[in-house]
Amino acid sequence: MDNLIIPKDYHSELNLHDTQIAIKTVKDFFQNLLSLRLNLSRVSAPLFVDPDSGLNDNLNGVERPVTFTIKEQNERKAEVVHSLAKWKRYALKHYDFKEGEGLYTDMNAIRRDEIADNIHSIFVDQWDWEKVIAKKDRSMETLKDTVRTVYKCLRKTEKYMAIQYDYIEEILPHDIFFITTQELEDMFPENTPKEREYYITKAKGAVCILQIGDVLESGERHDGRAPDYDDWSTIAENGQTGLNGDLLVWDDVLNRSMELSSMGIRVNKEALLRQLDICKAGEKKELYFHKRLLSGELPQSIGGGIGQSRLCMFYLRKAHIGEIQASIWPEEMRKEARAAGMMLI
Repeated sequence: MDNLIIPKDYHSELNLHDTQIAIKTVKDFFQNLLSLRLNLSRVSAPLFVDPDSGLNDNLNGVERPVTFTIKEQNERKAEVVHSLAKWKRYALKHYDFKEGEGLYTDMNAIRRDEIADNIHSIFVDQWDWEKVIAKKDRSMETLKDTVRTVYKCLRKTEKYMAIQYDYIEEILPHDIFFITTQELEDMFPENTPKEREYYITKAKGAVCILQIGDVLESGERHDGRAPDYDDWSTIAENGQTGLNGDLLVWDDVLNRSMELSSMGIRVNKEALLRQLDICKAGEKKELYFHKRLLSGELPQSIGGGIGQSRLCMFYLRKAHIGEIQASIWPEEMRKEARAAGMMLI
């Protein structure tokens, strides 16, 4: 299959049984450290939401959610979540979290339109987190400080896993490198956004690509973003638009960049109205979540998601996300992966 990378002479150091034990080791250590450093409390999260609530994540705006009806409620419609980007902000208010406090969840989602490859699956599992901030802290510096904190958790987890397993060596650089999408375009004007990510992450080892969603000087976007959670249109301290970013690391096994986390300062009233207008999605103003945000009921916040299976895949030096998580894979992919030493669950 064209979208399956087969590393030369690949061999998994752990069998299926020992991999499951190692996955728990990674998850327990990382989530405990993350919750401590960001002052987060774990909360239960929904698997599905009311389509009319506006709480589901529209991702890039074109992905179709899985829908079903509930017999006991007169065939009321429900949607399986894509992520909890907006629900978390609602939960901060609902659970009465205060400034400087936050929450995290074990989020499970189905993304039916995802194209399966070494790092993508229709099943998504991630730590979704959200934290209350002051209005004055809606800044690029707040975002960068938070990215540095998350990255320190990533480095400490790698160090811990290297102690637990002799075959794991520490490869993450001491510091994460920051670059904006416009700087990246200026550096590699002839390349696609994914190629730019490849080159900069290979050079630096760990990168946070800032300000994703607005149109660049070329007239193109680095990547799409939904209009109603990340603020990608407010002018930041550097004079460019956007208060969000993606955290990428270089994966030696696959010889490619790998996004582990996406995070951002969330929209305020002004940014939401502006972004809904840019995306021609003004009808969303009538949805439950958007009405509450526009009325000032929801707190200012910063939040993000961290892929659980990808994180485990990276630390355990696996070549396919299907060696970590159970999903449904194209049969041709499963056969080719098995022949190359990748045992998909």
